[in-house]
Parts: sequence; structure tokens; C-alpha cells
Amino acid sequence: MGNRKAQLVLMAFVVLSSAVTFAITGQATYYTVYVPSACYGSDQSPFPPGPLIAAASSDLYNNGAICGSSYSITCTGAASGGSNPCTGNPTVTVKVVDLCPGCHQNSFDLSEQAFAKIANVNAGRLTITAEKVSGIGEELEAAAEIVQVV
Repeated sequence: MGNRKAQLVLMAFVVLSSAVTFAITGQATYYTVYVPSACYGSDQSPFPPGPLIAAASSDLYNNGAICGSSYSITCTGAASGGSNPCTGNPTVTVKVVDLCPGCHQNSFDLSEQAFAKIANVNAGRLTITAEKVSGIGEELEAAAEIVQVV
């Protein structure tokens, strides 16, 4: 019985450790025409208020696997190396709803509203860090269920 308990606790640890995410560095630009989107066509119902949305670069888009995921985007500076365009609260959470085929690797094209929350829109292009935030709730619930079995 003790061995089974140890196995279940180990499973819970694996589930929880898979919930850990790592920030990627990239760039962000902004766009203003949100439909049609590669993920949802002309349906805007999946868009969060704001709309705080983004299009992902081809490498992140991964044939649509990223659609619906949320990312915490933090402005770290101007891509051009000029003065810092970041706001006093340079982080925004966006939902990926589109593909940005012209974006650099590891980059996002933010809605103008999302971009304006983290930087002066006149900057045009930012350096950013991005961290996936969606899905962690389900993983934590699964781990809690495993631990309850123990």
C-alpha cells in the first residue's frame, strides 16, 4: 500500500512540474484588423474583451496548435534600441486568435489595444518576453485529484 501511495504522489509531482512554463524572448508589433482570423475565421465570440488578442509567429502557431492559448506578454524595450517605450505596467495577457506569417521567430502581433497597455504605440516594434498562462488550472486540478486518491 505504501508503494502505491508513493507512486501517486510521484504522479502528482510530474503533473505539477509540467505546469511550469518558461518565458521566451521575442518581439511584438501591433495590428488593427482582427477578422477574419486564422483560428476562428469571422467569429469574434472567442475573443476576450478589449480585444486583448494576438497573432503568433509561424513557429509558435504550429499549424494552429496555439489557438486559444493565453500568453503573458511583457515589454522589455524598443526593438530599434531607442528610448524605452514600455509603460509603468508593461505586462498584458492576450489570447492567441491568429497567425502572423510575417512576424520574426518567437514573436506576437498584438491588438492595438493590447500593445497600448504595455508600450507607446509609436514605438511600433518591441522586445518582449512571453509566457504561456493557459492550461495551468486544468493541470493543477488533475494533480489535486491524484493527491486526494492518496
